[in-house]
Amino acid sequence: MESLKELYRIGYGPSSSHTMGPRFAAADFLARHSECDTFEAHLFGSLAATGKGHLTDSTLRKIFKDAGKEVQIFWFPDQYKPAHPNALTVRAYIHDNTLMCEQTYYSVGGGKIVKEGADPKEEHHPYPKELGTMKQILGYCEEEGLQLWEFVVRFEGQQILTFAEEIWEVMLEAIDAGLNQEGVLPGGLKLQRKASQFFAKSNDMTGPVATPTRALSYALAVSEENAAGGKIVTAPTCGSCGVLPAVLFYLRNQYKLPKIKILRALLTAGLIGNLVKHNGSISGAEVGCQGEIGVACAMASSAAAQVLGGTIHQIEYAAEMGLEHHLGLTCDPMLGLVQIPCIERNALGAMRALDHASYALLSDGRHKVSFDTVVDVMMETGQALPSLYRETSLGGLAKRSN
Repeated sequence: MESLKELYRIGYGPSSSHTMGPRFAAADFLARHSECDTFEAHLFGSLAATGKGHLTDSTLRKIFKDAGKEVQIFWFPDQYKPAHPNALTVRAYIHDNTLMCEQTYYSVGGGKIVKEGADPKEEHHPYPKELGTMKQILGYCEEEGLQLWEFVVRFEGQQILTFAEEIWEVMLEAIDAGLNQEGVLPGGLKLQRKASQFFAKSNDMTGPVATPTRALSYALAVSEENAAGGKIVTAPTCGSCGVLPAVLFYLRNQYKLPKIKILRALLTAGLIGNLVKHNGSISGAEVGCQGEIGVACAMASSAAAQVLGGTIHQIEYAAEMGLEHHLGLTCDPMLGLVQIPCIERNALGAMRALDHASYALLSDGRHKVSFDTVVDVMMETGQALPSLYRETSLGGLAKRSN
């Protein structure tokens, strides 16, 4: 498995696959071929199908403009490269229109890009190969007497806590910014921001049902910031970035938790997301929204179970429920925007995460379906979904927006 630094990425929305990934790809290509005069970007598959709604074109143009260059963009939504539905080929020409170089990049989810033909051995994998499943990790932790967050520290070093602190600060900034913004989100849906209004109402409500609604408003805040192109943390993606910070911020406020508890919970949540990324997928274009909101809910469920005193087996159970109960979730955003149904899914995903943690803590952690099994089923389900329900804007809610 890769480092958690490859899962949690600080960047700007609205889409990790369609905005952050292409941004990193363009920057990488320009750094290698800055001497060239003319550039082309060819977008394929899902990257082309919903690229305009996700600001792929404007992001690419900005990266090249900042380098004093221009880029022509070509769209091929019906053509798919073999490795992944999100593909981008960048070409560089010199003054006499001679092709100097081209490189294909795959935006595989969470802002990560993979170069076509790259050697996997070049990637940094701090975790041993024999500890690549939840079952293996639980067995190791039992033998060594470790918590899940301690497992992360053992293989990534103490500096991963410093990284988690940086991640947490950006999450807090996104919550604060989102709660204080009002108005209409950019794009053709003319969707009003709701976080500020919902937060005010939740503070006026009383009773046991009212209090958790604050978590809902925090998730809206981060998701709306992402939809507006604001600064967020992928957890595990831009489209699902509101679930985890909302749950942790809510629990911190409710239980007056010290920062170190939050940082440790971020490590555990990151381990959950890493396992899905390693053994499955966090790309909506590949497996639907179950790989985004489903994984985010699993991450938040595990984090909540940990800060509330759960054992490693109760934490695993909470994570398993977070993913299991989102199996089959489609990715069909209206107008290709990360707004409907994405923003509401973040808010309700946060609420479900709190329920999963509560359910797991009431149990002894024993259950029939393992986390590893649900990851396998998620991949099986995602591959069985028709492509029109995997971020192509060809079916479902997206089709109703035309």
